[in-house]
Amino acid sequence: MAQPAGPVARHSGVSRERFRQDIYPLRKPAVLKGIDLGTCTTKWTVDYLSQTAGTKEVKIHVSTVPQMDFLSKNFVYRTLPFDVFVRRAAEVKHNEYFISEDEKYYLRSLGDDPRKDIADIRKQFPSLAEDIQIPEYFEKEQFFSSVFRISSAGLQLWTHYDIMDNFLIQITGKKRVILYNPRDAPYLYLAGTKSEVLNVDNPDLEKYPLFMKARRYECSLEAGDVLFIPALWFHNVISEEFGVGVNVFWKHLPSECYDKTDTYGNKDPTAASRAVQILDRALKTLEELPEEYRDFYARRMVLRIQEKAYSTNYE
Repeated sequence: MAQPAGPVARHSGVSRERFRQDIYPLRKPAVLKGIDLGTCTTKWTVDYLSQTAGTKEVKIHVSTVPQMDFLSKNFVYRTLPFDVFVRRAAEVKHNEYFISEDEKYYLRSLGDDPRKDIADIRKQFPSLAEDIQIPEYFEKEQFFSSVFRISSAGLQLWTHYDIMDNFLIQITGKKRVILYNPRDAPYLYLAGTKSEVLNVDNPDLEKYPLFMKARRYECSLEAGDVLFIPALWFHNVISEEFGVGVNVFWKHLPSECYDKTDTYGNKDPTAASRAVQILDRALKTLEELPEEYRDFYARRMVLRIQEKAYSTNYE
């Protein structure tokens, strides 16, 4: 079984000033309640979404299992008109389907040309964007993307981290979100930005024994709640009901720190990527040594990294 979850702070009626002064500097997740998000929380029914966004084609994930795995790709990509997709995503059983009658659907909106354009609800879904008032608790020039998301009930997304700060705005439906501190990365069995551990509630501890060391934080999001997820915090999202949300990402580092070709906002900062490449070359060089020497100098490298790069300034 997973560890008992730690609390995620909840705050009501948070102004921009209070968020920036009292919550943001802590660099910890927080649920913000009572923020004015506009009319979307009451208007965005299945019928309204279907009629307003119409037949625009959208690329979606389709899965026959609740726990989606980006590493093994246990889902397929398909394209549907938006109105057809929304109605299917809201169903439990389908008369029309791609794989099975109980398949689940997930939309993560993309830019018009995903290779060059970021996701921005104001551009891809302008008629819906009129209904939502995004809390701009950051400077306008820091804005990176606003990602429109729709999930079937029961769908669970893989644990991953993002390199930018973001707000997960729950507009309709309910979600459960499990989070892990960046410092627990050694226990999450990472492949790139994603964890190999899919079932975080009942993990396979024979396969992933270190996972028990990762302290989990958990919160429930109701319609109208906003979850602040600081950059590098791992998160796993379970849609307990059919729901609609919007993620807003912003650059909290100087713009030159980010990869200019990154339209999804999930590539590591350029300095981090360079450092990993240098480390890979160093490890390749160590292979020239016999095992005893390789082990010795590898341990010295680890100690040097701890001495020079580890921080003691946060929990």
